[in-house]
Amino acid sequence: MTELLTRTDHGDGIVELGLNRAPVNALSAEFLMDFAARMEAMAQDPEVRAIVLTSPFKVFSAGLDLKEAQDFDLPQQHAIVDGLNRGFLSLFACPKPTVCAVNGAAIAGGLFFVLGSDIRVAAPHAKLGLAEVRVGADFPLAPMEIARATLDPNTLRRLMLTGQPMDAETAYRLGVVDAMDENVLDRALHEATALAQIPPKTYASVKRQIRGTTIALIEAGMAEGAKAPEGGWFTEETKPAMRRMIG
Repeated sequence: MTELLTRTDHGDGIVELGLNRAPVNALSAEFLMDFAARMEAMAQDPEVRAIVLTSPFKVFSAGLDLKEAQDFDLPQQHAIVDGLNRGFLSLFACPKPTVCAVNGAAIAGGLFFVLGSDIRVAAPHAKLGLAEVRVGADFPLAPMEIARATLDPNTLRRLMLTGQPMDAETAYRLGVVDAMDENVLDRALHEATALAQIPPKTYASVKRQIRGTTIALIEAGMAEGAKAPEGGWFTEETKPAMRRMIG
């Protein structure tokens, strides 16, 4: 069975974590929980100095597989929301420097690998968007609060209320990504190497100062069972909207 995540050590504590759920890194509860476990383990590993997220596919991550998701029953809806909360919180709260190498489209849930990272490098052809509103789904707790903490209000409005993606140049201009580069992995590794030189305890402390309020809010909500409403994450609009998107 193919691993959902791959690890490559580049030396000097720089670890590349490859998202490897073919063909487009569609999100599943298993994939997200595996991601959370890997991130939490690396957060505790003193040998890891910085983490670079990559994809071997043309698409960085397409979010949920709508063909799968339209058939989710209530337990599956709760499981995917739990995975979204835990997976992206593990990235956002990671005390180590994290860099995202966005080599293709990062759409819907897939954009939170980008937003949860400290530094974001995009290829010029990348597309970035939040399509949830177009498929009749609102945002689970962790993704919503991460977006609120990392996007300015106008960009948040634009992405969330239209559901339309933006190109890499626009994302760079708006600060959604920090750099554009044809050699996206090389640039991401360069950025990670620079961050790895910062005293690690100080880096973790300052990162917590910046993100601690949001992390505490998410953790409190999860402790209270913030998975999905009793009737499920989806509404009566969701599955028809997913079918229209699939075509």
